[in-house]
Amino acid sequence: MKKNQQISKEQARYAVLSFFLAQGLCFSTWASRIPDIKAIFAADYLFYWGLILVLIPVGKFLAIPLAGYLVTRLSSSVMVRFSITGYALSLFAIGLVPSIYLLGVFLFSFGVFWNLCDISLNTQGIAIERAYGRTIMASFHGGWSLAACLGALIGFGMIIWDIAPIYHFTLIAALIGIILLISGRFLTNDRPEDTKAEIDQKPEKPWFLKKPEPLLIQLGIVGLFALIIESAMFDWSGVYFESVLKVPKSLQIGFLVFMIMMTAGRFLTNYAYGLLGKRKVLQLAGTFIFLGFFTTAFLAGFFGSIVAKVVVNSIGFMLVGLGISCIVPTNYSFVGAKSKTPVGIALTILSSISFIGSLIAPLLIGGISQVFNLQYAYMVVGLMGLCIVLMVTFSEAYKTDNDH
Repeated sequence: MKKNQQISKEQARYAVLSFFLAQGLCFSTWASRIPDIKAIFAADYLFYWGLILVLIPVGKFLAIPLAGYLVTRLSSSVMVRFSITGYALSLFAIGLVPSIYLLGVFLFSFGVFWNLCDISLNTQGIAIERAYGRTIMASFHGGWSLAACLGALIGFGMIIWDIAPIYHFTLIAALIGIILLISGRFLTNDRPEDTKAEIDQKPEKPWFLKKPEPLLIQLGIVGLFALIIESAMFDWSGVYFESVLKVPKSLQIGFLVFMIMMTAGRFLTNYAYGLLGKRKVLQLAGTFIFLGFFTTAFLAGFFGSIVAKVVVNSIGFMLVGLGISCIVPTNYSFVGAKSKTPVGIALTILSSISFIGSLIAPLLIGGISQVFNLQYAYMVVGLMGLCIVLMVTFSEAYKTDNDH
């Protein structure tokens, strides 16, 4: 393995980008086949299916303190390699399991490794952003979205060609293994001994017993709203086109068009920052989310034509994708620029608050869908966009010197 001083910041940047690509590909491979997995296990009772899906965010949530500890003690580079391996193997296992109970076990595992990967990769990303001296976090998240978009497209093809999830998941796990072999040696060594010394300067309390910065609480609340929205799209968009719109498989493109616009939005984020400032970009994003969900929820049943249904609802999904695209990377960028807490711990605190949204979403959406229908659930989720607008407008965390 090369020593850290022999690795240029460009090499480290592209290595980290490749792992964001791998993570996005792994996630969207699972998300694109959710309706098929649901059908395999005949999980037609939506609240019950919500209970199965909630095991992913439960795994993510329980992994948060573990992630903070391991990233600060072992280094984020070690944890990136470990977590992406576990993430890919969990995906493979999901396609292989014969019972819904084992499915739950591996969905939990998928969530654990997902969050370990999130925190370690974003720690790497913030280190590289600091090395460059400018905001580049959105480009990493744009890479994640690009790969997720590609994964959604591959998943759509697999569905059309009637290829079983196990073969699909095996192919993607193998691709991730190749990325690991090629890029793993170019990750930034963030020298955990230095981070440990920084943490141990005030040994009177462990980090999880200290009051977090108000900045991190405010960013975390917006992250909570964002993760409810993401869960509604990631876990339920395929089900929405299938059960609400009742369109054939060849027209179930909701997840795909959402990911396309999410990807485009992330690559446009840095440009939008310069044009409008971060705060106005986030206010506009929350407005797009609100309009997108209500376009979808209100107009879903207004058209008899299948093509009209697909077009109108795709527009709604695209607005949501464009809106949600900038929120998570902007939050991470604010952590890197403004937080006085060590990065690995700051991201852990932010994730602890944000991931409450992931825990709420499957039960909220599944419960409302069971009592009413998925359209009503999407109306409720759409209100989260307005909550983001209000938080960004009145929160001190989002004030910057270049807002204009």
